[in-house]
Amino acid sequence: MSRIVPADAAGIAEAAAALRRGGLAVMPTDTVYGLAARAADPEALTKLYRAKGRDAGKPVAMLVSGVEAVRRAGAALPPAAEKLAAAFWPGALTLVVPSAAPGMWDAFRVPDCAAALALLEAVGEPLAVTSANKSGEAPAKSARAAADALGDWPEILLDAGDLPETNVASTVVKVEGDRLVVLRLGAVTQEMLSRAAGLPAVLAGAVRSC
Repeated sequence: MSRIVPADAAGIAEAAAALRRGGLAVMPTDTVYGLAARAADPEALTKLYRAKGRDAGKPVAMLVSGVEAVRRAGAALPPAAEKLAAAFWPGALTLVVPSAAPGMWDAFRVPDCAAALALLEAVGEPLAVTSANKSGEAPAKSARAAADALGDWPEILLDAGDLPETNVASTVVKVEGDRLVVLRLGAVTQEMLSRAAGLPAVLAGAVRSC
């Protein structure tokens, strides 16, 4: 049965333990509440997709504690990605960079949220995190809204209070050769990206604005 607990040291330790044993947890971030699983745990990832009703072919971004965690995951950080990370992490920018697996890509973000960073440090590895709602529904801005949406799928829901309605989803950008491809517009604009990286930022064909 799901439990809502405060996002304090005790609650974070409890959530980290649930994640390490293969469970799901809801966590606050600087954008919306997120549903988290250990990125390296295939069974936990399967539960995450089932809980959300998410298309199995749709990848989930990873939250990490910093640039070094991206490197430890084996992903490549091209110079433009390094510049963007320096400019916008922690914050609402998701970087899509070459994966450790040849020909594949991974998405990473460092959240600007003390509770989220504390949970990442406690778990000690990347977390796959998607918004804590059913696919196609509005993102949860409170732990109670996440509980109502997800039922008993998460073991623990960390409650950090209601998040501001003005919070905007992260911008998602793929660092592709000598350009930046914006896959989703969010808090960070094209102009901000281009200025920080020194490269043109172009919109992907099916770009969504948040």
